[in-house]
Amino acid sequence: MKSVIYSLLALALVSSATQASAGNSAEEERNKRNVVEFYNLAINEQNYEAAEKYIGDTYIQHNPIAADGREGLKNFLAFAKENLPEYHSDIKRVFADGDYVILHVHAKRTPDDRGSAVMDIFRLDENGKVVEHWDVIQEIPPPEERMNDNGMF
Repeated sequence: MKSVIYSLLALALVSSATQASAGNSAEEERNKRNVVEFYNLAINEQNYEAAEKYIGDTYIQHNPIAADGREGLKNFLAFAKENLPEYHSDIKRVFADGDYVILHVHAKRTPDDRGSAVMDIFRLDENGKVVEHWDVIQEIPPPEERMNDNGMF
């Protein structure tokens, strides 16, 4: 009898682990798609008008050099378009956890720039619209200054 109980318990644990690692929910997948599309339009194409459809009614900005709200984002992107016309971010990884999506990106001001490793964190509303943003930026050092060869991506 104990072996049957242990077998059932083991089966339940394996089943639970498989479901947990099976992937994101449909909502999380939608959120990932929306953030990637928003990010490419806003950052890489520098096209606020096209990206605007992915922004919620409110937009809270945690980057200290950008203002809150849709207008704040629009002004920030206009500044970037004028001053950093070659700026591009290559999305390396996309993670989702409920209404949060995290992008791990390689951002470069110019094609020859070593760039920065960036973690962009977005919160989405129940409709899959971006309503909040944080970012963490780390410059990529030259090879001779690195303490390991692991890379940042």
